[in-house]
Amino acid sequence: MATRLSKCLLLATVALLYTFIVFNNTTDYNTNYQFVRHVLQMDTTLPGNHGLWRAIHSPAIHIVFYLFIILWEAVTAVLCWWATLRMLRALSATAANFDHAKQLGIAALTLGMLLWFGAFIVIGGEWFLMWQSHLWNGQGAAFNNFAILGIVLLYLNLPDTATAR
Repeated sequence: MATRLSKCLLLATVALLYTFIVFNNTTDYNTNYQFVRHVLQMDTTLPGNHGLWRAIHSPAIHIVFYLFIILWEAVTAVLCWWATLRMLRALSATAANFDHAKQLGIAALTLGMLLWFGAFIVIGGEWFLMWQSHLWNGQGAAFNNFAILGIVLLYLNLPDTATAR
């Protein structure tokens, strides 16, 4: 039971993290919007950069990118909360039922990892060369979040062997 409860609590903590991220991105919209804008404009990459043709200078596209990120984070938060509730309801169920309840959490964590790895590290970091910016480089934070979610995903994905009481 302790292992099941720890999986629920870790997933709830990820849900809380994403809830705070969405809260911060909506209540302090401009701060994080500036991050997205500068990454897409590539205006703080290294001088002489030959990849500047990739830069996007349209404010409308910057807004679409940022809103898409916020939506992605919000969906991840909702799915994590929903999965946590499903797992809590199955806390004293059979191992098969608890494992089944975890599937939504596995999907939610994967969705979160895709944001940090796919959107921030791959697209932001490599396509828009975010790694070259001393001011707007979010790769460290993206990796931290990716790693945290990955550890929780690995732990959550371990099969449940407890028997119902």
